[in-house]
Amino acid sequence: MKKIPMLINGEWVHASMEALLDVMNPSTGEVIAQITNASKTHVDKAVRAARVAFESEEWRKIKAYERGQLLVEFAHYIRKHAEEWSLLECRDVGKPLTQARADIEAAARYFEFLWGAADKVMGDTIPIEDGILNAVVLEPVGITVHIVPWNYPIQITARSVAAAIATGNAVIVKSAEDTPLTTHAITEWFAGKLPRGIFQHITGLGREVGPYLTSHPDINHITFTGSVPTGIAVMKSAAENVVPVTLELGGKSPNIVFADANMEQALDGVVRAIIQNAGQTCSAGARLLIEESVKETFIAQLVQKFQALKVGPGEADVDMGPLLNERQYTKISTLLQKAKEDGYVVTGGETLTIEGYEKGYYVEPTILAGVEANDALAQEEIFGPVLTVLTFTTVEEAIALANSTDYGLVAGVWSKDIDTAHYVASRVQAGQVFINNYGAAGGIQMPFGGYKKSGIGREKGFVALRNYTQMKNIAIRYAPPNQI
Repeated sequence: MKKIPMLINGEWVHASMEALLDVMNPSTGEVIAQITNASKTHVDKAVRAARVAFESEEWRKIKAYERGQLLVEFAHYIRKHAEEWSLLECRDVGKPLTQARADIEAAARYFEFLWGAADKVMGDTIPIEDGILNAVVLEPVGITVHIVPWNYPIQITARSVAAAIATGNAVIVKSAEDTPLTTHAITEWFAGKLPRGIFQHITGLGREVGPYLTSHPDINHITFTGSVPTGIAVMKSAAENVVPVTLELGGKSPNIVFADANMEQALDGVVRAIIQNAGQTCSAGARLLIEESVKETFIAQLVQKFQALKVGPGEADVDMGPLLNERQYTKISTLLQKAKEDGYVVTGGETLTIEGYEKGYYVEPTILAGVEANDALAQEEIFGPVLTVLTFTTVEEAIALANSTDYGLVAGVWSKDIDTAHYVASRVQAGQVFINNYGAAGGIQMPFGGYKKSGIGREKGFVALRNYTQMKNIAIRYAPPNQI
């Protein structure tokens, strides 16, 4: 049994047997590792170490371009170990190997992309008057806390950590208790490359360890990805110490399909958008808004594609893997049972037992129709492979349906009419809008975040660097030499 230690102040920290938590493989239901359930003492020690490290001359003397070189070195390392790390992600999360490999490559690309940005976080000058040089500089914010969810652990660790290190901060990562393996792999590499205390990894139950971090008075920024209720709790906790937050929360994202769309492309896009990681994705295309005139044909073809999907263990590399854990399985199976009783299930709706993997958490990809737009099934994030179908007859009705939830993370628009597509994109309340595609290969360079309850702030791209900097204005008065 592999016991995964925390990294605090440059030292590997193990807990007593009483504080160990099991890590399960969702495909098999078997325990694959154990982690420490961190205490408040662990968190306090990590924050103190981060403060000392951040303010040290050792860290200050590392040049911006040298931080960038470190990031690209790590990108190369990730690719060198891509297959090994893909297996870790597959076994930890349950996702098919192909999807895990894509996540590993995305992580490498985050570090590679931000490599070139480390020495280009530039300020500005502002003209005031003769005799005053006014400079605006961007400085690291200080100690950054990164609370990582269980669904995309390596991607989400990479996208925020790379930006924080590029801008010169001290980083504390809290991995999800269910999926710590690739974050630990990242930690092992950074432990030998950075001054002690600059990169630290805390493990444990989110509901217990998270508040120790988010309420700590000596942290300077929190990045959190997860549910809306937990995001609200994080924001409240941070507010007590006036600490800024970047929140990427839930979604109920629509794929809006017009009658003139390329139907084969739209079908493939709709399927991929909901089965990716078994639908356990904040940006999943969980709602299909289909123009009434093509509804029957489109749904019939969609049903065929859903029924052809193969579900199985991650390492079998089929179309869809299991749900993460028993809690998710119970939640989704209960919801599907109620949907069947209400007559909403078009296809799917059943739990699955896979021969040889009877303890895994498998369900069928499911399509629901006949649901009212204000029903919970069309409003609330299910976080599973469940697609809810709604119909529209006009462009304005499609826009109204798209905007009818509390979320606004992502939207897809499928139409050959560029005027219609652009008009809809301009009216949909979502942080990202994809026209005739959905996802753009991970969108490493593209700002990502939500409207409404889908979050605050943006990650990915160059704009993410601003999360981890603070602005300082310096005004210098000068005079001709003969007037000094």
